[in-house]
Amino acid sequence: RSANYTMFAFVSRQSTPQFVRCFSTGGETVGVIGLGNMGYSMAKNLMKNGFQVVAYDVNSETTKKLQSEGARFASSPQDVAEQARKIISMVPASAHVKEVYCGTSGVLKAVQEGDLYIDASTIDPHVAKEVSAIVATHGAAMLDTPVSGGVTGAANGTLTFMVGGSEDTLEKARPLLEAMGKKITYCGANGSGQIVKLCNNLALAIEMIGISEAMNLGTKLGADPKLLAEVFNCSTARCWSSDSYNPVPGVMEGVPSSKNYEGGFGVDLISKDLSLALTAAQTVKAPIPLGSTALQIYNLISTHGHGGKDFGIPFAFFGNKA
Repeated sequence: RSANYTMFAFVSRQSTPQFVRCFSTGGETVGVIGLGNMGYSMAKNLMKNGFQVVAYDVNSETTKKLQSEGARFASSPQDVAEQARKIISMVPASAHVKEVYCGTSGVLKAVQEGDLYIDASTIDPHVAKEVSAIVATHGAAMLDTPVSGGVTGAANGTLTFMVGGSEDTLEKARPLLEAMGKKITYCGANGSGQIVKLCNNLALAIEMIGISEAMNLGTKLGADPKLLAEVFNCSTARCWSSDSYNPVPGVMEGVPSSKNYEGGFGVDLISKDLSLALTAAQTVKAPIPLGSTALQIYNLISTHGHGGKDFGIPFAFFGNKA
């Protein structure tokens, strides 16, 4: 297979009542395509909430790990669609979304009227509109539901979903989204969720670089990074990149910076999102000089071999530790 993404499918059946959240799977089958740092945790949360998972992943080690936790597997997006009338996708980029739904072994090869598709990937808003329009010609409905909250939010089931599509479709999808997150924000028609997500990630990238720059300066001047973070977090510098995902190793436990910047939101992924934001900005002549600079910084870090590291790595890069 040539696609550089991984896939899995969820099947839900009536199961023993659980007390985490009150969901009734009612024999319903649900497919999910995409099993990375985010998708894996989302899959686990669906299982915790009573859904039985049927999964496929091109990464055999990842599939074996999920299988050891009780999952089963499908063989392709088409195979997922042959088993499920509701499907969630979580893949890296626009091209992957097109292939998952419209490819030679894509979901639409087995589409049925009334199907519901939920794409949680972060992609070009125009592609989200294009694919949803194609889906509609088959009598199915689609939402774009990009997420915020990072790997921590995915693991804890506290993601925020930014939803584009019809409100009626959202209500049909709500039980699935609630199994994986805590906040669902309706943004408007198809593509609107992607617009909001790109703006969020534009601000996030700039914010992370700013915190990294300030923390690097402070530590080089002799300040304790934990003290700096404590002050930031109760002062005007407070932001998610400082109080929830600090980029300085040892300041916070459990975040990628304290795990050698592994297992988080990759540099190449934030660069992809920034590129999408810049492209969108060009179409409406919106100036985003800080976004352009942030993209250049992350591209530079990637060329030094750190494209797979977490996007908090600018701190280490600025301090010549990466």
